[in-house]
Amino acid sequence: MKKEPNKSKRPVVYVVDDDPSVRKSLKRLIESIDLEVKTFSSANEFMDNISINEPGPSCLVLDVRMPGISGLQLQEELKRLGHLIAIIFITGYGNVPMTVQALKKGAVDFLLKPYEDQELLDAVQEAINTHKQWIRNGNELFNIKKKIATLTDREKEVMSLVVTGIPNKQVASKLGVTLATAKVHRGRVMEKMQAESLAHLVRMVDKLGTGKVV
Repeated sequence: MKKEPNKSKRPVVYVVDDDPSVRKSLKRLIESIDLEVKTFSSANEFMDNISINEPGPSCLVLDVRMPGISGLQLQEELKRLGHLIAIIFITGYGNVPMTVQALKKGAVDFLLKPYEDQELLDAVQEAINTHKQWIRNGNELFNIKKKIATLTDREKEVMSLVVTGIPNKQVASKLGVTLATAKVHRGRVMEKMQAESLAHLVRMVDKLGTGKVV
């Protein structure tokens, strides 16, 4: 897989389908709403021609059944590689277990043929918006971790206690320091984390997922 990122941040829709007529019709349809479209005839061709670090929002319109690597297998491989992309599956052979499997693993939508053009376009817009939100969340998490990296070990300890809601006096007692020292550490934590309030600090820690500072 290529490592060079695409410099454009314009949304890109990738279409992977082994049927040339389907690729052509999907490309024409999606381009009608002024989106960039790139088509591929197989999962391997797609993997060989995209970057794992695309900077802009994107979505993947993916056929379930293809020679070689299937759409569901491609979804698994992208997940394994850490490639974050919103996927819309299209198929003429879908069933409930297959749909549930795809959606549980992060697919945005699962469309059965024949589908209406507007249904596909609506799914594409939803997928792009979903990917935009994923990008925002990822950037926010990166910035939180970057701020935490500026804290000393003691400040991280203080922060871990403060976000549980206990007062400065108990923080001081647990760490074996004076109340004044605990207040100083707390102030530095708030400053380095650029937290406007305790609630703001708690929300940042919550976004780490584990609820832990380190």
